Amino acid sequence: MTKLRIEIRIAHYPPYTSKYNPIEHRLFPHVTRACQGVIFTSLEFVKKLMAKTHTKTGLSVVVNVIDKVYETGRKVANGFKETMKIIFDEYLPKWNYRAVPTI
Repeated sequence: MTKLRIEIRIAHYPPYTSKYNPIEHRLFPHVTRACQGVIFTSLEFVKKLMAKTHTKTGLSVVVNVIDKVYETGRKVANGFKETMKIIFDEYLPKWNYRAVPTI
């Protein structure tokens, strides 16, 4: 297995501020409009409705369904704590930090 040795930046939106998230602001109203007034009968039907979403300015939606079963209770990858140093930002350290490789 090859180690990338790259810095990972983690930046979260604080609670109740998703209205400032540009993806939610620009994408979800159009997806909502495409699904408006429709009864969802299957996952494939919902996927098809969302994939039809587009705007005159060029927005188009690609829909992928992830059907992987994720392990519950797992916090970090094996060996992550031993090989990565967490550096919290001065501004909003609870939501902004970096994982820097030490090796």
